[in-house]
Amino acid sequence: MRGIMQEIRVPGLYEPMSHYTDANRCGDFVFLSGKPPFDKNGNVVCRGDVVGQARQVLDNIKRTLNAAGMTMQDVCTVTVYMIDVRDRPKINPMRKKYFGKHRPASTLVGVTELAVPGMLVEIQAIAYKPGSGEAAHKKKNKRR
Repeated sequence: MRGIMQEIRVPGLYEPMSHYTDANRCGDFVFLSGKPPFDKNGNVVCRGDVVGQARQVLDNIKRTLNAAGMTMQDVCTVTVYMIDVRDRPKINPMRKKYFGKHRPASTLVGVTELAVPGMLVEIQAIAYKPGSGEAAHKKKNKRR
């Protein structure tokens, strides 16, 4: 069925490095592509610093959610990919800073490498907000 899925591109966010979009809206759900620790030019930030990279990843998630009319509190689940899973305790304070008291379901996957050399962490997310579907989003944009 056409029209069921809406691609979301975030102005000012790095360009996808392959054939994908920042996120897709399907009804009241938004599915985010894995967010790397890239700056607006697509460069890996904070090389060797998993905390700095996690901050950039979570900021990229937040920006993508905002473009979809959502917040970090709308995130249902995240999948965290890390080169070294022993770094998990290091990024937990950053997760708490971005999510606050909200605790999404979470899966941690240890990997031997990520898409770009120097990446230490990448996070994929799914968010849900009742009434935020494509029709509601189009109606809101028409009022602007």
